[in-house]
Amino acid sequence: MEFNLWSFILDNLNAAGAIGGYVSLSIIGFALISFIIKKSRGKLASQIGPKWTHPIIGSILGSIPGCGATIVVASFYKNKKISFGGLFATFISTLGEGSFVLLGASNEADVLGNLKAYAIITIFGLISGIILGYISDIFGFRAYSLNSQTNQQENQVLLKKNNTLESIFFENFFLFTILVMAIFLAPGSIMALWGGAIDIISSLTFWVSVALTINCIIFYFVSRFIFKKYDCYFDSSDLKSTIFHSILDVAMVVTYVFIGLFFANYIIDVIVGTDRFYAWMKSSVYLVILLSALIGAIPGCGGMIAVAVAFITIPNFPMAALIAAAIATSGDGIFPLLAENKKDGFIVSGFGLLAAIVLGYMALAIGL
Repeated sequence: MEFNLWSFILDNLNAAGAIGGYVSLSIIGFALISFIIKKSRGKLASQIGPKWTHPIIGSILGSIPGCGATIVVASFYKNKKISFGGLFATFISTLGEGSFVLLGASNEADVLGNLKAYAIITIFGLISGIILGYISDIFGFRAYSLNSQTNQQENQVLLKKNNTLESIFFENFFLFTILVMAIFLAPGSIMALWGGAIDIISSLTFWVSVALTINCIIFYFVSRFIFKKYDCYFDSSDLKSTIFHSILDVAMVVTYVFIGLFFANYIIDVIVGTDRFYAWMKSSVYLVILLSALIGAIPGCGGMIAVAVAFITIPNFPMAALIAAAIATSGDGIFPLLAENKKDGFIVSGFGLLAAIVLGYMALAIGL
C-alpha cells in the first residue's frame, strides 16, 4: 500500500487534537480548582499532603485510566508540590491511553475478556510505583525542578512593560480560539475514552481536532520564541492569567503529543512495518518482553497502545510483556516534564525503562 504523507499528517493532527480535548479538561480543570481554593482559603498548600505519602498519592493518581494524571502530577512537580518519588510513582503506575484499549475503547477489544488483564497490570503497576517511589525518596534522589512561581512580581512588571498591540492580540486570539475548540471537543473526547462518538458531527469534530493541534503548535512555538515573557509569567490570583497559563500548558502538551505520535507511528507503520512489528511480537517471549519495554518507553502513549493492541489481537501474547510496556510508558505527562526539565524527564524515562525490563522478567518468572 502506497504511503500517503498528507493523510498520515492529518491523522496524527486529528489524534493529537482528540487527546487535546480531554487533556484540556485535566489542565484547565485543575487550574480552576486551584484558583478557587486559593481564593477561598487565601493560599494553596505548599505540598500535596505530607512528603511520606507522595509515592502512594502519585501511584494512585497514575493508576487512573488515561494520561490526565501524569500531566497534572508533572505540574505538581514543576511547582514543588510533590516529591520526585511521587512523580516517579505516577509514571510507573500509569498505563496511559493503553488502558482504554484494554477497557474497550478499541473496536477490537472485548471489555470483559480484557478486564482481568487490566486489573492485573494496574495492581502490578500500583504496587511497583509505590515501592520505587519510596526508594527514590528514601535515597534522596531528586534532580533540580523548575518552579514557575519564582520571582512572580518581577515577571508581572516585565509583562506590563512588554504589552504591545501584537502581544495583546496574540494572547486574546489564541486564548479564545483554543479554549472554544477545547470546549467543543470535550464531550466527544470523554465519550471516545470508552469507544463512543457523536456521529452526527464526526466530520466537524475531525477538522476541529486538526485545527486545535495546528493552533496549539503555532501558539506554543510563537510564545516560546517570540513572546518569551509568557514562559515565566503567571499570576495565580488573576483568573485570566490562570486560564491563559493553563492554555499555554495545553498548547505545549498537544504540540509534543503530535510530535511523539508522528514519530512513533512513522517508525511502527512505515519504517518497521505493521507485518514485521507483529512478527516481532510473536517471536521469543524473552525478546517480546524486551521489545515491549522499549516500545512502551517511546514518549507519549503510541507505544503502549501498540503493545496493548498486540496483546488483544495476538494469541498467547505474554502478560509479562504487557506489564513491561505498562511500566515503561510515561504517558503524555512526559512531554511537559521534558519541556520544563529535560534532565528529570530523561531520568524518569531511563529508570522507568530499566524497571520495566526487570519487572517484566520478574512477572514472567512468577508465571504471568
